[in-house]
Amino acid sequence: MIEHQNTIVVIPARMASTRLPGKPLADIHGLPMIVHVWKRAVEANVGQVLVACAEMEIARAIKAHGGDAIVTEPGLASGSDRVWAALSLRDPERRFRFIVNLQGDLPTVEPLDVQRCLGGLVNEGVDISTIAAPITDDADVANPNIVKAIAPLSDEREVAFARDFQRRPAADLGPRFWHHIGIYAFRREALERFVKLPVSERESERRLEQMRALDNGMTIAVVRVDSVPLGVDTPADLEAARQMLKASRF
Repeated sequence: MIEHQNTIVVIPARMASTRLPGKPLADIHGLPMIVHVWKRAVEANVGQVLVACAEMEIARAIKAHGGDAIVTEPGLASGSDRVWAALSLRDPERRFRFIVNLQGDLPTVEPLDVQRCLGGLVNEGVDISTIAAPITDDADVANPNIVKAIAPLSDEREVAFARDFQRRPAADLGPRFWHHIGIYAFRREALERFVKLPVSERESERRLEQMRALDNGMTIAVVRVDSVPLGVDTPADLEAARQMLKASRF
């Protein structure tokens, strides 16, 4: 059973970013962006929240606002690797059975969407859960920067198993496409297996880490949500986040 005491949200964060260096500490209404993400995770109220930092300055920022952070090896290859490293350091007793990997550059994520992502693990046959929102613009379907979750979701069906993830899907995979949102909930055993697997061919070709799971027979549930949170990758994204997040909210 998924309960507060056996669940942890881990937020991987690192200062290195090609388009927006130092973005975890980028100011949004007087708070570092990573603190906004941490606050959203706390508001989700699904379990403990831990920021997995590549650098000490991120940990200091989180702890200054009352949060919990742990410093991991800076050179880890991916956010999933950083989440596993932080979990291994913090919980060698394996108390946490369910782990949510919440990206550190989603300051507008809705706490309810974190809850819904975790809820996808209620089905015992699911290894990993993630979320996706409906795409309503044909230009977004064609945009390779928007990853499409190929799953039989609909207005009536809120959860379905992922069949594929693609950047440029064929039309016959429709008629409706779903904008994948890179938040994942793992069973602990699934996360441990995932990070130990080698990079798969389709993962490398598509630059989509989740393909490693599908290519190795792991099951991914996709949970439908209403909207896509803003991912902050550029200075323009940062300004958009500042407009979306009003200081009065915090």
